[in-house]
Amino acid sequence: MNRAFAYLGLAPGGILLGNPLSDWAYALSLGLATFVILLFLRRQLGQRALRFAGMELPQGVRLLLTLLRKTQPFVLFAVSLLVGSKYLDLGARAERVTTVVIVVLLALQIGIWLSALVRFYLEAQSAHATDRSAQTMVTIVQFVANLIIWSLVLLLALDNLGVQVKALLTGLGIGGIAVALAVQSVLGDLLASISIALDKPFAVGDALTLDQGYAGTVEAIGIKSTRLRSATGEQIILPNSELVRVRIRNFGRLTQWRSVFRFGIACGTPAASLEAIPRIVRAAVTAQPAARFERAHFVSISATALDFEVSYAVASADYGTFLDTQQAINLALTAELERRSIAFAAPVQAVTIARDAAAATSVR
Repeated sequence: MNRAFAYLGLAPGGILLGNPLSDWAYALSLGLATFVILLFLRRQLGQRALRFAGMELPQGVRLLLTLLRKTQPFVLFAVSLLVGSKYLDLGARAERVTTVVIVVLLALQIGIWLSALVRFYLEAQSAHATDRSAQTMVTIVQFVANLIIWSLVLLLALDNLGVQVKALLTGLGIGGIAVALAVQSVLGDLLASISIALDKPFAVGDALTLDQGYAGTVEAIGIKSTRLRSATGEQIILPNSELVRVRIRNFGRLTQWRSVFRFGIACGTPAASLEAIPRIVRAAVTAQPAARFERAHFVSISATALDFEVSYAVASADYGTFLDTQQAINLALTAELERRSIAFAAPVQAVTIARDAAAATSVR
């Protein structure tokens, strides 16, 4: 009988690991009751949270409900284990194991809560943003925040498991330099994506033209690359590290299009006709509802043409609307000049014959 007690860890008289069986039963009952109560409260609060899902609640209340939904059952087990173990006189080894289990489980839950907290505030900020890059910023910043949070959770867990974290960090620091040199292009793209998310030079849906000759509409901004859809249909994939170094013309931020152009009138046109041309241009521009006339002037005289410069704006960001308005203005201007017999300057082509070549031709 004594051997059976020893095999089970029981001493004669009902002692297990230095504690009477009655204390074990009390601690187990207390821990189990704590776990059941916490599960019941979590379920009840979760059901109540669903009832308020469609209501406008204060930000603090919504945050508490979000953290409640992210509370995992294992953290309830850790709390129950902590409550039950307080009524037992465990040895140093068992106390150490219990403490490590509780700390690791709590660290995992804290990591989940912190990740949910960051996402909650990012989505709250992006909800008030008017630009289309808000979701991209949420994705990139959430990724970086999760990387930091779970790295700290891992280090805390390793420290409680007895791993020498300082020595590990030193080794990782040395190895990290080598890894960083090997993947510096990837890290450069990652940092560039964070820069794009915070500075917001463009957003999804913007039409871009780069000084490298690429042009297209932004389809997605990722952690490593940005994807453009060109006018001819193909997808252009550009590393983020290149995008932060090049000049970008962002047509997505246009509120209106402006046209500034020149045209030449034939030399010898009467002064009265030249004086009427700015009024003709003004009438052609103001006839279009989307156009706003700015100026039209007789700006220069050359040996081949009398030059006029015109400027007007089209109050639309749509390129098709701008082209339609521009075409209508050009047609109206051309028709009115024809009606008044005012001719455009004809292009002049100069032909130069070398003197030696001409002399050689005459000899023959």
